[in-house]
Amino acid sequence: MKILFFSENFPPETNAAATRVYERALYWVKAGHNVTVITSAPNFPLGVVFTGYKNHWYFNEKIYGINVVRVKTYISPNQGIFRRGLDFLSFGIMSSLFGLFQVRPDVVAATSPQFFAAVAGWFVAFSRRIPFVFELGDLWPTSIVAVGAIKKGFLINLFERIELFLYRNSTRVAALTYAFKENLVDRGINANKIDVVRNGVDVSRYQPMKQCVRLANKYNIKNNFVVGYVGTHGMAHGLSNVLKVAEKLKHEKNIVFLFVGAGADRENLIKFSSEHNLSNTLFLPMQPKQEMRSIWSLCDIALVHLKNNPAFSEVIPSKIFEAMSMGLPILLNMPDGEARNIIEKEYAGIWVPPENPEALSKSIKMLIEDKELHKKMSQNCVAAAPKYSRSRQAQKMIDVFNKAIL
Repeated sequence: MKILFFSENFPPETNAAATRVYERALYWVKAGHNVTVITSAPNFPLGVVFTGYKNHWYFNEKIYGINVVRVKTYISPNQGIFRRGLDFLSFGIMSSLFGLFQVRPDVVAATSPQFFAAVAGWFVAFSRRIPFVFELGDLWPTSIVAVGAIKKGFLINLFERIELFLYRNSTRVAALTYAFKENLVDRGINANKIDVVRNGVDVSRYQPMKQCVRLANKYNIKNNFVVGYVGTHGMAHGLSNVLKVAEKLKHEKNIVFLFVGAGADRENLIKFSSEHNLSNTLFLPMQPKQEMRSIWSLCDIALVHLKNNPAFSEVIPSKIFEAMSMGLPILLNMPDGEARNIIEKEYAGIWVPPENPEALSKSIKMLIEDKELHKKMSQNCVAAAPKYSRSRQAQKMIDVFNKAIL
């Protein structure tokens, strides 16, 4: 099968969409499929092109058998609505243009967020009379309203009309959660065209390991209990709540809150930590993919955190599965929903009501003090991870592609 896939983010970027598309594509190539990914020059989230790359009009490279086409875009950091909007729109336009000239595929697919990638995928598929699969990774623009980036109004209404157009005019929709599917069905989309292909983890890459002594010594956390947040520090994540917990527990000598990543809110978090003398916090910049297993090894529990907004009850953060595969009990601090159902079904962690510092601090202390509980949850995580393996997810997407082609 010849697959043409649109995704603005792709490795060496390390955000959820980039990782998801890349790791599945590796399995598709291994199974004998021909895969082309149209993307941009790697720059997320800082808006700075990665070393070794340039923002060329058109650049072609092979990454482990994947044909990667990078097109020129307007580049901006992951902050500011106007400039990010130009970034998204430029990718939609440029990827549409160059997508028309790729070797004719059997199926065209695109992932959200952002949905201008999906617009490009639909346009190329429509123009060339090829089946189109919309992978629904986020309910955009609902999510940008949820974080307060844009208020409801003309622009959001326009985006929602385009969003519904894409759902209706795609051959198939592959939703990352059952909640996403329910949302679409409630809005009039035919349930029979929607498949659910949850996020997952490449269990061959993420496995339990002893604490990385090199990094533990480097950051002087060898003898600490480490609460780790690994991922984007954005408006949706509400990490100021975690700093309130750190402040509440700053006299507990052995607890360290580790933040790893980048994002629009990172500098504000560092500033708050400094102003409040939170010596129990440690901020590390975004790390290369090959270092992530060692980073996770520093953690005793994994924190998954989102703001208290109903829109986030439908989300399943991908870091849940990475932490699970590493054997890290999960503290899930987000609105009640499908993600909570997963960790409670697997007995892999504790759900904590969002933006509740008191409840979060109590849960952290419980996992420190109850070593048997911590051990049991760790074992359950490792046992459950293969259920959410990237290889399974890759095959499910191939099944979706086959349905679209038939």
